Amino acid sequence: MTQAYDLTELNKEARMGELGVERSGGSIPRISLTDFERRREEITEELWRAATEVGFFQLVDHDIPQEMVDEAFAWSARFFDLPREVKERLSLRRQDNVGWEYSSQVRPSVGVPDQKESYQITRPHMAQLWPTEEELAGFRSFMLDFESRCWALAMSVLSCFADRLGFDRDFFTRAHDPSSDDYQSTLRLVHYYALPEELRGAPGVWRAGAHTDFDCLTLLFQREGQGGLQVCPGRDFDAPEWTPVTPTDDAITCNIGDMLMRWSDDQLLSTFHRVRVPGEGEYAGARYSIPFFAQANRDVLIETPGGSYAPITAADYLQQRVSANYAGRRR
Repeated sequence: MTQAYDLTELNKEARMGELGVERSGGSIPRISLTDFERRREEITEELWRAATEVGFFQLVDHDIPQEMVDEAFAWSARFFDLPREVKERLSLRRQDNVGWEYSSQVRPSVGVPDQKESYQITRPHMAQLWPTEEELAGFRSFMLDFESRCWALAMSVLSCFADRLGFDRDFFTRAHDPSSDDYQSTLRLVHYYALPEELRGAPGVWRAGAHTDFDCLTLLFQREGQGGLQVCPGRDFDAPEWTPVTPTDDAITCNIGDMLMRWSDDQLLSTFHRVRVPGEGEYAGARYSIPFFAQANRDVLIETPGGSYAPITAADYLQQRVSANYAGRRR
């Protein structure tokens, strides 16, 4: 039953809204996927260590071409440049978490809307939510192709975790089947607004408040020079320390989500992260990012190998989390 799900993570998240200690010098593991099949055992060990110790890692030498990533960012900027009335016609369908939203996602950690707009793409649920070809010719076909590339890469990574968790290698691939009407992995285009001078350093202003992701695995594409992402390794709720993640065009920043943490009996860490506003002397213009959220199909039952948690469907799990994080949306 949906009502029976314990929202422990959201209760923790509500305690993570303070500035905390920001420290430099930390690093996120970078993992090369060169010659993936021959090096599978070595790569699996590197992924497991990063996921159990930090919860974040960066993939390099992956098989998504840089020119395709660059094109995805160009399409994202074109989408957000569409007239407001066009985007409003594509407004968020919250029960499916698809479509366009504007300053509506409220993190329990801070209680105010994130300073961004975004557009969610989930394959089976996009009826009437695409721009027309007259409005943005070629956008739909490109984004579906890019989404499929992200899915394939995410499944390669998840196959390594399946090996270590004692599942068969294709376990997570079946659980994220894009041919099913229950598919709910999501590609999201995100546009953080340029920061007005008066908001620099203002208390309580965040581009994205502290949170964990709901999914199994997130792939995050960022642009060099558009920083702000910080992570809190160790999940220390009483004295959090925040480490910056430096964006580079060649690396995909990845993190474990709550769904996979649960599925692994808490062996893999879903780590708190946030996007702070720029400080003095830092780039304060528009910031774009593109995350892909690999989240199991709606009808998949999440059952842990060790029985640490009661079984729950992925649909019930995600609906609870999405509802809570849009609870403060504007009427």
